[in-house]
Amino acid sequence: MMGFGLIFWLLLIGGIVVLVVWAVRTSSGRGAGVSGHEPDALEIARRRYARGDISKEQFEQLKQDLRH
Repeated sequence: MMGFGLIFWLLLIGGIVVLVVWAVRTSSGRGAGVSGHEPDALEIARRRYARGDISKEQFEQLKQDLRH
């Protein structure tokens, strides 16, 4: 009977730890399976340049502007 009690408490504590970790990750926007990541302005500029939406000169200007 004592072994069952020990296993129960270990499972309970483990479940609480998992729940807390899940809650922290979800609230910070880094949950598993959910990106939650908003690309920053430089990443958006890189994507636009890669798609050909902006020229190299425009991309370089955006990089300079964003670094200041």
